[in-house]
Amino acid sequence: MKNLYDEEQIKRLLHEIKEADAIVIGAGAGLSTSAGLTYSGERFEKYFYDFAKRFGIRDIYSGGFYPFPSKEIRWAWWARHIYFNRYIDAPKPVYSDLLKMVSDKDYFVITTNVDHQFQRAGFDKKRLFYTQGDYGLFQSVNPAIQKTFDNEDWVMKAMEAQGFVRDDQGVFQVPIDGKLLMEIPSELIPKCLDDGSDMTMNLRADDSFVEDEGWHRASAAYSDFISRYENHHVLYLELGVGANTPVIIKYPFWQMTLANDKAVYACVNFGEAFCPEEIADRSICIDGDIANILQEIWRSF
Repeated sequence: MKNLYDEEQIKRLLHEIKEADAIVIGAGAGLSTSAGLTYSGERFEKYFYDFAKRFGIRDIYSGGFYPFPSKEIRWAWWARHIYFNRYIDAPKPVYSDLLKMVSDKDYFVITTNVDHQFQRAGFDKKRLFYTQGDYGLFQSVNPAIQKTFDNEDWVMKAMEAQGFVRDDQGVFQVPIDGKLLMEIPSELIPKCLDDGSDMTMNLRADDSFVEDEGWHRASAAYSDFISRYENHHVLYLELGVGANTPVIIKYPFWQMTLANDKAVYACVNFGEAFCPEEIADRSICIDGDIANILQEIWRSF
């Protein structure tokens, strides 16, 4: 099959991945979308069809903001929302393809994604900084409790309570008759283990977001990595980062590339691959599907 992308840019990116002293990966929602973790379409219609029919919800993302009429229904939604984006492997091997390319390099990942796919693919946990939270964590609504709580056991119980059944690989699926409950028992509504207060997601939506000890350790590790390679040949590899939160990854990557004449900035994104003129001579911008582009690069390794 003929390569549909800019062959020269792909060759440049392949060269930089191989030759850089260090690689800083900045990942946004577009990376998970390219891996098949879409928030609308077939996945939504398969696992949330009943919520769509009753409440008119159009996609997984907007459903997270819907004012459900009860806690039992709200937490049934969130159990599915979490499970199908956090506790399953992505349909396409995008993350594992990326890991194969950087596994023998000194790398670090900063991401606004909250779906845990880097760790599921085998990336070193100590080289990951999830800035915006984790679908796998709850936090208390009580601001005095500045820690997070693992939710995996709760999610599995809440999925079973709605009627989901496990397939041969242990993955929850809609039962053959298609009948699901859109609520969980009241006793399953998650409560804080410390004070019995209500729980909420550990996702950065406002200033109530809990930055726990793990978050601060990851933040410090990222800062240390950036400092260690401040004047080295660094590849700042931006994957699927949009314009919603450019101050977290995109703008810092531009600034660090500008400040270090040995650094190279690479942006791979569908419809949003660009860079400032000031670093254009040290930038690689590839517009297209990340999954296909990474496969193209891996075939040439």
